[in-house]
Amino acid sequence: MPEVSHFPDPAGPQAIEVLLVEDDPGDVLMTTEAFELSPIRSTLHVVGDGEQALRFLRRSGEFTGAPRPSLILLDLNLPRRNGLEVLAELKADPDLLTIPVVIFSTSQAETDIKASYQLHANAYITKPVSLDRFTEAIRQVDDFFLTLAKLPG
Repeated sequence: MPEVSHFPDPAGPQAIEVLLVEDDPGDVLMTTEAFELSPIRSTLHVVGDGEQALRFLRRSGEFTGAPRPSLILLDLNLPRRNGLEVLAELKADPDLLTIPVVIFSTSQAETDIKASYQLHANAYITKPVSLDRFTEAIRQVDDFFLTLAKLPG
């Protein structure tokens, strides 16, 4: 999966690390493009399933050198382990539970929304269908979580 770096100001602060957990290549591409358009200095790391996400977060296997993300964008419908399973596991881990998690899913099911918040997701966003709205949703997440909100180090 791709890793995208966006560095508009080389003299600025260190890039913010973002982990995207997404198996749909089209959604990966749209998210990558939205990050490239963002003025926020960030590096987007992409994994395609729940097992890879947990290995990335725990820096195990092929991800031993992975950075700790400041934000996780998590799809629910993933192979191997779904997003709710990943969310439950990372929020139960004292080393990972402080990382903000935004659920970014096509599901509008009330059961998914409720379960996500019960498992301590920080936000639940239904993926817009159009490219413009999708890009705007990512921009708003960036603006809030990467600019306005203070994230743990």
